[in-house]
Amino acid sequence: MNFNDKLRRIQRKNNSLLCIGLDTETSRVPESLFRWGDPQYEFNRKIIDATKDLVCAYKLNISFYESVGEHGWYTVHQTLARIPEEIVTIGDGKRGDIRNSAEKQAHLFCEDWEFAASTVNPYMGYDAVEPFTRRKDQCAFVLAVTSNTGSKDFQHLRVRGRPLYEHVIGAAKKWNRRNNIGLVVGATRSAELKRIRALAPEMPLLIPGIGAQKGDLASTVRYGCDKKGEMAVINVGRSIIYASGGDDFAEKARLVAITYRDLINSYREKYFG
Repeated sequence: MNFNDKLRRIQRKNNSLLCIGLDTETSRVPESLFRWGDPQYEFNRKIIDATKDLVCAYKLNISFYESVGEHGWYTVHQTLARIPEEIVTIGDGKRGDIRNSAEKQAHLFCEDWEFAASTVNPYMGYDAVEPFTRRKDQCAFVLAVTSNTGSKDFQHLRVRGRPLYEHVIGAAKKWNRRNNIGLVVGATRSAELKRIRALAPEMPLLIPGIGAQKGDLASTVRYGCDKKGEMAVINVGRSIIYASGGDDFAEKARLVAITYRDLINSYREKYFG
């Protein structure tokens, strides 16, 4: 099964475009979890068990695991093993280097960890992205327009009359020979999101920036989905996983996840029928 089919299937089965970001900081997990050998994993396990019927994807920002040392790599393995196979997993590492280095990066993300998708920085061109696209069941989400304030430094520069991010999208479409490249577009960039969906009507879009970053959810659904009201992966992290700082964190995370899923679906009904 190719990546796009897998994404559509889980979005339809769980009736959800919600992706939960498992950006787990050990300093923010309940103290009770420290009696276990790996509190970061125990936190993830409980969040996954409480929300796996509500999501289409989980996204792991790899920096939160690399920063704790070699045990963090083991935690990634354990977390991925806990996620049901049908749910999309995204390794958010924003990799992308010269080919021999990109080959090693892709081996870790695509063969060792076996994420269903990875985020990739296209700044160094095709040879930095291609190793992440060799398996048709795996997707490379190429950074197009990001939600951080510094995105204006390069992404919006005018190049031959168009913003640089449009050239990135044009290149990504040419590289998409296996139909397994997507784009990262921040939810705080509504105008750009509308434009990008017009340029890439069928590509999957990974959309961070809802919740703590205060992206507009209505615009995200309206402009981020394809014509069927699908193919948008709307990431919410801290607002869900840290809904409570106590031992009831998983239960509270479920309630907030339900709220986001239902609100997303209400906008899907409004805009796509």
